[in-house]
Amino acid sequence: MAKRYSAKLKFQVVTELLSRDKSAAQVAKVYGIHPNTARTWEKIFLKKGPDIFAEDSVVAEYERRIAELEQLVGKKEVEIALLKGFLGSGT
Repeated sequence: MAKRYSAKLKFQVVTELLSRDKSAAQVAKVYGIHPNTARTWEKIFLKKGPDIFAEDSVVAEYERRIAELEQLVGKKEVEIALLKGFLGSGT
């Protein structure tokens, strides 16, 4: 059965690798993992790193869209209240 490592551990390993103070073998030994595993995590991090920052813009876009929809709902509530007022006063 394959070992599972936490995201926090993987991040710690990768940041140490990126500091270039120690070799992959040295870092791997400290954390009790295989050097190839450490290098794989580093490659994944470097490949997916830009996506981390892209998520910020996606969240901002969703927040903008939510604000637009909230305004639209508010306008519709006012329209409904006005229509109820007109319909209620005619009886």
